[in-house]
Parts: sequence; structure tokens; C-alpha cells
Amino acid sequence: QVQLVESGGGLVQAGGSLRLSCAASGRTFSSYPMGWFRQAPGKEREVVAITWNGWSGDNTYYAEFVKGRFTISRDNTENTVSLQMNSLKPEDTAVYYCAAADRRLDGSALTTLSAYAAWGQGTQVSVSS
Repeated sequence: QVQLVESGGGLVQAGGSLRLSCAASGRTFSSYPMGWFRQAPGKEREVVAITWNGWSGDNTYYAEFVKGRFTISRDNTENTVSLQMNSLKPEDTAVYYCAAADRRLDGSALTTLSAYAAWGQGTQVSVSS
């Protein structure tokens, strides 16, 4: 069983940066996917970025709306996953959740919320215009 705790959210002006961190404890596996999702008021939770260890090495996936602005990174020795968010926009305002899978995922499963077994409590990110 994996426990996840996020930190680093806050209020920032448009164009600013924030760094979210997620600390994992319990039964963790460095090769299984971990990622960040977000949920804005009145909207469904959506994938932001995923990192996983594939057969050829580390891999990442980014939602189109964050490509070039957000960077996901993972430290398996510290059991942490981070999300560096630059050039923030008001539409990035949401609760951001860290998630971890408990098995290898492939293809569309990587971006499927129900495929992730563990979730953090979420951290609020607010971007003012």
C-alpha cells in the first residue's frame, strides 16, 4: 500500500512558477507509473503529466495543454515525484493530485485515472490574472 503526500501549491500570478512535490511511502515500485492529475471546479479530473520506467528507460507523457511549460521528474532513491510548472496561466488553477500505479501500465492505461491505485489528498494551485 502506497501513501502519497503532496506539497508546494499556492497562489501565483500569471506567468509565474510553482514546484509541486509528492512524497511516497509504503510499498513503492520505481518502475511503475506515477503522475500528476488536476481537477478544476466543475470539471472532471484530468491527466497533467506521467512518468514511468519503460523497457528502454524513463519515459514521460504530458497533456497537450502543459507541453513546454511543465516538467515532471522522479527521484526513486527519495521516492518523490515533482512537477515544475512554469509560465502558469489562470486556466491552470485547480487542485493537483499525485497518483501512483501498482503495476505496469501500457498505452491508453497510462492516462486512465482508474488505473492508478494510490492518490494524494491534493494541493491547491491558484493562478491570478
